[in-house]
Formats: sequence, structure tokens, C-alpha cells
Amino acid sequence: MEKHGNSWSRGVEGEKQQEAIRPERRKFSQVVFAFGILRRLQTGCRHGQTSINLGVLVGLVDASAQHILLLPERKSRLYISLSLSLFHRLKGKEEAAREMESDEEQEWVPLKNRPEWSDVVPVEQDDGPNPVVPIAYKEEFTETMNYFRALYRADERSLRALQLTTEAIKLNSGNYTVWHFRRLILKALSADLQNELDFTEDIAKANSKNYQLWHHRRWVAEILGTNATRQELEFTKKILSHDAKHYHAWSHRQWVLQELGGWEDELDYCHELLEEDVFNNSAWNQRNFVITRSPFLGGLKAMRESEVSYTLKAIVAHPENESSWRYLRGLYKNDNQSWMKNTQISSVCLKILIAKTDCIFALSTLLDLICHGFQASQEFRDAVDALRNSDLAQAESDLAKTICSLLETVDPIRVNYWKWRKSMLCQDAN
Repeated sequence: MEKHGNSWSRGVEGEKQQEAIRPERRKFSQVVFAFGILRRLQTGCRHGQTSINLGVLVGLVDASAQHILLLPERKSRLYISLSLSLFHRLKGKEEAAREMESDEEQEWVPLKNRPEWSDVVPVEQDDGPNPVVPIAYKEEFTETMNYFRALYRADERSLRALQLTTEAIKLNSGNYTVWHFRRLILKALSADLQNELDFTEDIAKANSKNYQLWHHRRWVAEILGTNATRQELEFTKKILSHDAKHYHAWSHRQWVLQELGGWEDELDYCHELLEEDVFNNSAWNQRNFVITRSPFLGGLKAMRESEVSYTLKAIVAHPENESSWRYLRGLYKNDNQSWMKNTQISSVCLKILIAKTDCIFALSTLLDLICHGFQASQEFRDAVDALRNSDLAQAESDLAKTICSLLETVDPIRVNYWKWRKSMLCQDAN
């Protein structure tokens, strides 16, 4: 009886313990669920669609990411962590969406109820006599665009028209007609374009991959001239800190450098990005842009030696990084002889081949060197032969063909390309 009582007592204690950790289990499940869908949301949120969900998730992760859960029955600690870069990126997007929500939470007053618009007759959208699938626009959007059409037809370039374009752009930042009319108004009013840069930055917080936004910002910067240089470089830098491959930001940054200047620190900026992520092919591309276009560096030939040294260090550290190999090849564009004769390059290839790790790009580079006249020593042949396994046929007498055969195996995604390269070698031999 006593034994049974002890069992019952332990059972009650166990139930209490389970009840105590149940909230923690729920929180654990919620956090795991949050992490599971954070990646899907990291590309951004569209206002009014996913911003609330994103806010809940970021809040949940913010409170729980560093929390350590102890589950007694497993006798182990489960650590929950989140990539800081992803977390801050998501949190930044969520804060931008929340900021827009707070603006819209202020009670919207229909334009027809505003005294300053009493003289305007709105123009409704003309969908024809028998629209097939009329779009169910929100009342605010419909009325704003109806009044916009009225002002656009009348070509009214006034302060109230400028304010109306602000409201219309916040509702749909992709409407190029509204942006175009806004530029006409700004020009007519000789408006403060510094404020316009601030406006476009606010719009970019919600949707930075908007063609109309970047075209408009370029127009503003072009008028401001060199007074906008520093701000534009900082603006693109901020965008790129969240998305290192942001096409619009890179395109705008290159335009600013060419038209407004600011080259002095750009090579250092590229170095900073590559220090953070040497696989950032956009940063390598920008580095090439700088050394070939900057008026202060003397051009590609003047920079080649130092750039080769810089790139080879990156290659040795990460021989699997295709970006650095492509950058190296680009340093010798239209100058194959100098490339082939640079013993630093062939030496690095040999070093990587001997190490027998991540050798695809070392092999392909050696193949190109040989095809341009490089005389490979026995040391190179031995290194290539050492990479072959029993599945490969006996080594070709021609080192270039042996490399192609090896690449067919170690680089299967491009097997047909390497077969073609080998066939071209045979044609050249004949």
C-alpha cells in the first residue's frame, strides 16, 4: 500500500512538473514555428498583408532567441539562436512596416470632406462599359486616385497637388504616372529637394526594390549635384547592409560615382564588404568597377600587380570561391600573355592541386593557362594525376585532356562543357 502510495505521490509530482514546464514547451513550439517561417518572410513584407504577422514573429524571437530551455525528461539544454544579420534585417523591415501602419492609423479623412478640395470634381477610373473583372480597390485608394486624375488632367502644379502625390505614392509606390507628375510639380514649385531625398528614403523602407523610386531619386540627385554625393553613397550603403546584392542600390551607387564623384573611399568600402563576406560577388564586381573607372587609381594596368596579390590571398583562403577566380581572370582581360606568364598564378594553382581540396577552379584555370601556351612542369602533371581515382580512365598523354577528363568527374554540373572543351583540344591537335 505504501509502495502504491509513493507511486501515486510521484505521479502527482510528475503531473505538477509537467504542468510547470508546459508553458515553456508551448513557447518552444512557437519559437521553432517562428524560425521555420522567418526565412520565407525575410524578403520583406507588403503593408497590410504580412506586416502584422512579421511583427508578431520578430517580437516573439526578440523575447525568446536567447532564452535557454531546460527540459528535465531529456536532461539536456536546447539552445535557440537566430542569425543576427537575418534578425536585424527582419526587425528593420518590421519597424518600417509598423511606422507606415502608425501613419495610417491616424484616421483618414476622405478628400471630399476636406475644405481645400471642395472645388475639385473627382474623375473616376474608366474601365469601359463592360469591365470583365473590376478590381475591388479600397475606398481610400479609389478616392485618392479619382482626385489625382482630376488634378493631372488640369495640370495643377500646386502644394496640394504635391501632397496628393505623397498620399498616392504611399498607397502605390509603383505608379510611374504619379511619380512623373510629382517631378513636374517639384520643378514648378522650386521645392526643397533635400526634403525629397528624405521622402524617397521613407518610401524605400517599405519597398526598396522599386524602379520608380530609384529613377526619381536619381533625378533629384542629378539636380542637387555634388551636394548629394555623400548622402547618396550613405543611402546605398545602408540599403546594401541589409541586402548585399541589391541591384538597384549597386546601379545607383555606380551612377553616383561616375556623375557626382566620391571615388576616394570606394576601394576601401569594397574591401570592407569582402572582409565581411569574401563570397560577395557583387563586392568583387564593384571592386573591378572601381579599379577600371576611378580617375584616381591610374587604371587596370597600374592596379594589376597589387590586385593580383590581393586576389590570390583570397583564393588561397577559399579556393572554392568562384568569384575571386573570375575576378583574377578579369584582371587580364585582353592580355592573355601577361596572365599566362605570371608565375604567381600557376604557383597558387599548383598549391591548391597538391592540397587536393576544392580544386575545380584551380584545374580550370590551369587548363586555360595551358591552352594559352603555359608549359606545365612534371610537378603539375603529378599533382593532376594524384587527383584521379580508379573510376577515371588512364591518364591522357596530353595534360590538358587529362584535366578535362578529371573536370568531367569533379564538376558534373558542367560535364557537357568539359567534354566540348576536350573535343576542341582534339580539333586543335589535328
